[in-house]
Amino acid sequence: MNFQQLSALRPDLAFIAHWIKPGTKVLDLGCGDGVMLDYLQSDKQCSGYGIEIDDKEIPLCIERGVSVIQRDLEAGLAIFADNAFDTVLCLSALQMMKDVEGVLRDISRVGRDAIVSFPNFAYWPHRLALLRGRMPVSKSLPYEWYDTPNLRCATIKDFEELANEVGLEVLECVALNEGQPVDFLPNWRGSLAVFRLRKKR
Repeated sequence: MNFQQLSALRPDLAFIAHWIKPGTKVLDLGCGDGVMLDYLQSDKQCSGYGIEIDDKEIPLCIERGVSVIQRDLEAGLAIFADNAFDTVLCLSALQMMKDVEGVLRDISRVGRDAIVSFPNFAYWPHRLALLRGRMPVSKSLPYEWYDTPNLRCATIKDFEELANEVGLEVLECVALNEGQPVDFLPNWRGSLAVFRLRKKR
């Protein structure tokens, strides 16, 4: 898979990919169909593993040539040594975790750097929906309140505080809308929050 194909398929992943250095070892938590690792392996010569629990996604990862482990992230990452990876990705998966703090602590243990993304609950259409007395439904939160896999709702400021608490330094935070960075009022106008993090020294 090349960059143009990734951009067409997932513009948010295409933006995030520029942060990952060629030839590094990557762990992708909640890797889905493996499209990100497929791109990183073929275009940036990265190596690593994906972790995914969904039975339907595992064969897609294998078809792409991605090394995938079927595992619940809530079970922890004890199968990996400290600092086993240069970068740990957790892209649009953290909001589905019961123990967000525990997953972040595992991320900071096994990786030197991390990139985390999640739907920004403070995005203006979400705020407007709440003012109208309804739970938000949008491209970044596409489920109704009764069938959503998302257990946690967070804003950019919320996550920044938690990251600091678990020993992760925020190197960069970008709000994306349709895969494009939002500079003006990012906490209002960004539908997806993306954090680049590093373990505190």
